[in-house]
Amino acid sequence: MDTQTQLRAAADRAYSMPLEQIDPSDPTLQQDDTHAPYFARLREEDPIHHTADSLFGPFWSVTRYDDIMHVEMNPQLFSSDSRRGGIIIMDSNAAASLPMFIAMDPPKHDEQRKVVSPVVAPENLARMSGLIRQRTADTLDSLPINQTFDWVPSVSINLTTKMLATLFDFPFEERQLLTYWSDVTTALPGTGVIDSEEHRMAELGKCSEYFLRLWNERVNAEPKPDLISMLAHSEKTRNMPPDEYLGNVLLLIVGGNDTTRNTMSGSVLALNRFPDEYRKLCANPQLLESTAVPEFVRWQTPLAHMRRTATQDTELHGKRIRAGEKVVMWYVSSNREPGKFNDPGSLQLDRENARQHQSFGFGIHRCVGNRLAELQVRILWEEILKRWPEPGQIEVIGEPQRLCNPFVRGYSSLPVRINA
Repeated sequence: MDTQTQLRAAADRAYSMPLEQIDPSDPTLQQDDTHAPYFARLREEDPIHHTADSLFGPFWSVTRYDDIMHVEMNPQLFSSDSRRGGIIIMDSNAAASLPMFIAMDPPKHDEQRKVVSPVVAPENLARMSGLIRQRTADTLDSLPINQTFDWVPSVSINLTTKMLATLFDFPFEERQLLTYWSDVTTALPGTGVIDSEEHRMAELGKCSEYFLRLWNERVNAEPKPDLISMLAHSEKTRNMPPDEYLGNVLLLIVGGNDTTRNTMSGSVLALNRFPDEYRKLCANPQLLESTAVPEFVRWQTPLAHMRRTATQDTELHGKRIRAGEKVVMWYVSSNREPGKFNDPGSLQLDRENARQHQSFGFGIHRCVGNRLAELQVRILWEEILKRWPEPGQIEVIGEPQRLCNPFVRGYSSLPVRINA
């Protein structure tokens, strides 16, 4: 079944099934890229939607932009705390139950976030930009020409893994472990990475042992500008228990990996889907300095959702949400809301309000590394256009393979050919 036929069939199903049966958390909707009509119907007919039965238990879906803003801006009412359920829909995910600063409420969240934020301060990004550019250039120069290869491992995973190793000052020759642990953290059991929750925790136990060794080395050395050293030497984090340290390490690994990695792949796919935009970018590369990169992030929406838990009874659009109930903010829906973005399913590299996307979250939990992610994507496309300045020179060959995951909107494979 070709893509357009598959999408038409999904739209028919989305609008013909009983509203109460719609389950936007079904991971196959992301894997097949057929989620859009389901969210369109929910935005139109039931913007605060209750799913009574799913793989992840009952939950509320918040699908409109302004309602998501309301939830994001009220952390006292909608908690991120891991003790209440954390930030993802999968309650059974043992990694998500670990304490980490994104899964904390103020004031502890604010204190721990400040410890690591200097690594992505503007002056540090300026210092890292040369290294990012050199690695990007070397990677692109090593790619095969006029033959099909997989963009995901060759470029996206390659570059983001090297960046993670730099941020952690992680042993460079073992950097593939970082990508593996990121995948282990977010994967659904039985989808190719892990078999069970027990398998997940066994593998993350190895991650904990490795990072505890690095902690012990850094805490007894002079402070350095890497993430482990920052955590080890700050009075707000140096006495963290091991599970909290592991939680923060996994947060930084996943946060530094998935947004950038999947936008790097998604941008290639998007420009192939919208060839006029590819021509526009080749004719005007300066768009990369303004709206093109946030538009790539909006179009891809690399994390489909964030979850909160109601701390008390409340009401949204006349729906009674009880204390303790799961509330899921679907960024993959709000970033496609017609009232907020003109022709939202299309890629528009000169979109004036592209930076208003919700892919990075909002409020106190806005992604701490968003500027680093944008920098890496911008440099990638600047270097691509230096080498292959003609529209369509990076051609997608066939359909991508997407992750079966309700949280990470990513790719396991993207076959491409550089035509030169």
